[in-house]
Amino acid sequence: MQEHLGRYIVSAGDRLVGCAISSKLRKALEYPTADPSSLRQRVIAVRRIPSVSPVALGDLVAFEDTGADKGMIYQVLNRRNRLSRRAAGRRPLEHTLIANLDLAILVFSIRQPDLHFWLEMLDRFLAICEMEEIPPLICLNKIDLAEEAAWRSAASLYERIGYRTLPISAAHGTGVESVREAIREAVSVFLGPSGTGKTTLLNALQPGLGLQVGEVSRATGRGRHTTSHAELFPLEEGGMVGDTPGLRELNLYNVDADQLHWLFPEMRPLIGSCRFRNCIHAQEPDCAIKAAVESGQIDRLRYQSYLRIRERP
Repeated sequence: MQEHLGRYIVSAGDRLVGCAISSKLRKALEYPTADPSSLRQRVIAVRRIPSVSPVALGDLVAFEDTGADKGMIYQVLNRRNRLSRRAAGRRPLEHTLIANLDLAILVFSIRQPDLHFWLEMLDRFLAICEMEEIPPLICLNKIDLAEEAAWRSAASLYERIGYRTLPISAAHGTGVESVREAIREAVSVFLGPSGTGKTTLLNALQPGLGLQVGEVSRATGRGRHTTSHAELFPLEEGGMVGDTPGLRELNLYNVDADQLHWLFPEMRPLIGSCRFRNCIHAQEPDCAIKAAVESGQIDRLRYQSYLRIRERP
C-alpha cells in the first residue's frame, strides 16, 4: 500500500487499485443517547474526525471498485495497533504514520547526523511503542564512521532497559543479515530522522527497489528528506516493510503527561515508591526515580528525555 497527497494505492490480491476516501470517513455522527435501542435514531450533530486522515499506511480497508483499477475506500477495519504523532498546527489532530505493525525498526545513526542530536526523538518513539505494545528494534547505523566505544555505549544504554539493539553499517553490509532475519514474515516499518540511512538499509535488504538515497547536509550536519511519501513494500522472503519520510520532530498524541512514567520501563518498578503519590519526578523531595538516577540505576540521559517529553509531549 502507498499513500501520497491524500490518495492511496490499495493491494487487492494481485491488483493495485488507486483509491480515494469516502467523505463519510471524514465525519463522526452523533446520536441521542436517550433511547439507544431505537431503530430510527436521528443524527443530532456532525463533527470532523480528530485526525489528519481516516486511513493510514498498513490499514485493512473495504473499498468499492469503480472500474479501471480505481476505487473508493468506505470502511477501515479495526486496528490492532498504530504509530501516531500529533500533527503540526493548533488543532490537536492525530497523524497516524502506520497501523497494524509486528515490528518498528528505529534507525538512528551514530554519526552524520550524530546520535546525540536525536536521543530524545528515539525515546519518544520508544514511548509510543510501549503505549501501543509494538516491539521495537533499534538499529544504530553508520558504525563504520565512529569509534567502537561510541556505539557500544549507546547500545548498552538501551540493552540494559531490555530493548533489542543492532549496531549496523548499511553502506558496508554489516548487520544487514540480522535485520533481514528480524523482518522476515513480519509487517514492519523504518522510522527515524532524515539522513540516518533508512533508505540505504532498505536497498541493502532488497536490492532493486530503486529508492532515492540522499546525503547529509554539510551546512547543518543533518539529513535531507529523500522519501517523499509513505509506502509498504512486499519482501521477496515474505512480509512487508514500510518506508516513511524522515522526521524533524515527533510530538506524542493523546498521552497524559502524569502517566508518562509508565512508558519508561526502567521507571515502572519504582512507581508508587515516592514520598508523594502524585510525584512527577521533577522537583519533589524523596523521589524514588530521582534517587535511582543519582545511583545510576536509571540512565541520566533517559531521565532528561522523560522531563523534556513531560514538559512538551
